[in-house]
Amino acid sequence: MDEKNLIRKALEGQKNAYVPYSKFRVGAAVLTEDGEIFSGCNIEISSYSPTICAERTAIFKAISEGNRRIKAVAVVGDSDFTYPCGVCRQVIREFGKDAIIIIANSEEDYKKYKLEELLPHSFGPEDLKENK
Repeated sequence: MDEKNLIRKALEGQKNAYVPYSKFRVGAAVLTEDGEIFSGCNIEISSYSPTICAERTAIFKAISEGNRRIKAVAVVGDSDFTYPCGVCRQVIREFGKDAIIIIANSEEDYKKYKLEELLPHSFGPEDLKENK
């Protein structure tokens, strides 16, 4: 996996952030099992509730294009090491239980985590299967 390229795509996505209220820009990029990269940015709406995070934007773009498994997610933000929110962690879990999460300030300054480190004891699709 080319971590720097994934971070670069997240930084590019961050440039497109629509954040007229918080002014807090976030970009994300996801790497699918097929090797495709999808980037996203956060998009704010004045009533806040329909706002979507960069991570979910990127993941939903990948899913809408037929990809169902993600291998890695890179996240960049306007603060020092911006981490995914709880909702985004759960969405990552749905499509990438074993995903690597890269939290970056730049291509040279980043940290890597396994999703289970950021979302321990998670609930996923397999938990909905009937017990036999």
